[in-house]
Amino acid sequence: MRLAAVAAISALVLAGAARADDKPSYGPPPKWVEVADIPAPPTDDQAPSTQVLLDDNQSLHDATGSTFYNRRIVKVLKSEGLQGGSRTVTWDPIRDKVTLHTLTIVRDGQRIDLLKHGEDVLVLRRETNLERAALDGRMTASIQIKDLRVGDVIDWAYTYEHREALLGGRTSDFERMGWSGVAGRYRARLLWPEGTPLTWRMTTAFPQPKIGKAGKLNELVVDVTNVRTPKPPVGAPLRYQRVGMLEATTYSGWDDVSRRMAPLYAKASELSADSPLRAEIAAIAAASADPKVRAFKALQLVEDKTRYLFLGMGEGGYKPASVDETWARRFGDCKGKTVLLLTLLRELGVEAEPVLVSTTGGDGLDERVPSAAVFNHVIVRARVGGKSYWLDGTRSGDLGDLDSLRPPPFRWALPLRAAGASLEEIVQTPLSRPDNEALIRLDASAGLDKPAVLTMTMTLRGDAGLALNRAIRTTPRADMERGLKQQFSASNSWMTIDKVDFEVTPEGVSKLILTGSADLDWRMNDDVGAREFRFPGSGSGKASTFPRREPGPNADAPYATAFPAYSVATAEVVLPNKGQGYSVKGSTFSGRVGNREVVETAELKDGVARFVDSARSVGRELPVDQAEEANKLLRRLSGEAQIIRAPKGS
Repeated sequence: MRLAAVAAISALVLAGAARADDKPSYGPPPKWVEVADIPAPPTDDQAPSTQVLLDDNQSLHDATGSTFYNRRIVKVLKSEGLQGGSRTVTWDPIRDKVTLHTLTIVRDGQRIDLLKHGEDVLVLRRETNLERAALDGRMTASIQIKDLRVGDVIDWAYTYEHREALLGGRTSDFERMGWSGVAGRYRARLLWPEGTPLTWRMTTAFPQPKIGKAGKLNELVVDVTNVRTPKPPVGAPLRYQRVGMLEATTYSGWDDVSRRMAPLYAKASELSADSPLRAEIAAIAAASADPKVRAFKALQLVEDKTRYLFLGMGEGGYKPASVDETWARRFGDCKGKTVLLLTLLRELGVEAEPVLVSTTGGDGLDERVPSAAVFNHVIVRARVGGKSYWLDGTRSGDLGDLDSLRPPPFRWALPLRAAGASLEEIVQTPLSRPDNEALIRLDASAGLDKPAVLTMTMTLRGDAGLALNRAIRTTPRADMERGLKQQFSASNSWMTIDKVDFEVTPEGVSKLILTGSADLDWRMNDDVGAREFRFPGSGSGKASTFPRREPGPNADAPYATAFPAYSVATAEVVLPNKGQGYSVKGSTFSGRVGNREVVETAELKDGVARFVDSARSVGRELPVDQAEEANKLLRRLSGEAQIIRAPKGS
């Protein structure tokens, strides 16, 4: 669908849902807000171009939802700070109400009002993710600050009310220390009445809150001055990088989230008696009685016969479209595709349930406070023969069978059940076959001073193979060939690619075969009196190592590593005269490097010089006390050149 058509859908849907809250209101802060004075600038001999004087965040949570007050006062210290001369606030017009309180410049003790009850406020419905097939219907109010000068103090404050009626008014709060340099004052203040089940949790380096009363309300307060933002440890898993944060929630537990969302999917997956989808179900059922075959065919139907389009307007952020609606329009977001897949599996006799996941924040999810807001995706867990299979209808082009699907990298999943459920870990295991196999074969048997015949084969499995397969099916072949030739020539100028071929197996394994010639630069080594060929790039000593950390919070956290991962690279050179008198030099190693199993070999056999590099990850994290030893090994291995030495006189 073209973007114009997508925008038209957005306009139609929102036209029926619009209300007064599609524009901000103007007025003073709520009475429960404690309005602060403007602090004096903090002492900071390394101050950035704009200096935070006040970062004030106050919120009120009850059984109906939450109200958030935000005020930020900054001083422009350098001309570079003038680039931040605008203020914006974004909200959902169905679930949120925004009130703008203040936008002023303080100059020479005088306050200059820029808000003027909305005179210069531009309100837009900006669909910022149209190119990614996503519509959320959110509104943005934007104000450009006129006549901003170095030395000005900008005072900006607003409140937004959030009501999530679909989930019974449950809500959450998230506060984070995040600014450059030293802030004059930082305050986080949470209020809630008796009977509201608010729980909270802070991460490392967040100041200790004080708990008390503000009239009849419970109060949590952090109020600190002249404070810097804590810096997360470089290279650490995500859960250790959440420093200087406070989370709060009115959900009673993960089971509360599960229980409240489960009925939405149960209702949406009700299939009408005359649904056209029943013909598709019958065709799958007739094709096989094997539940694994049925489940995989159902997944392929959802992937291949419905396209992805996120519809997050109004209740669409959490409420899925009905199965018949999704099938009729042949598009849906993760919620709609999940409902479609759930219905197919149920009708085909396969046990299945929806599960919430986070595609970006899964690590450490079990350590966070329960909230629906921490999830951004929903998939299906099917069970066949006592084994769980994780099925994602938003993917496309999956081939093979159910057992060829790997568990997704989301770490934790929350099943949606009427009785509620707890988080469950999505277990991944080391790969048994390489995801990436590269074989370069150079036939130099015709002589050292002639171009070698080049054949390069790249075998891709898993998501990498799926991506190549998708590119093959969607990109004109001439464009693919041109792009690949340019890509390889940019980093391998000693190779000339004449032809590019592709293969895709029924199991989804993709192969890329490049043929051409290579200029092998045989150079004289005067120390030994013989010519040598050194593989370009080998022995450079450049290795991707674990970075050293500065002192700070969670400095002893492990390092995050790619997992699961498995790659094998082989280079072969067919030598003249069946390799007589030739020798090879290179790294010969087999063992652990960090949390990878590494094998490197260099050999000459049957007239062929062969160099193999293999690396297989066996864990997703490396303890910090093992990083330096791993770095030493990585540097040593990367310093070993791959060399073929010819006989003297060749």
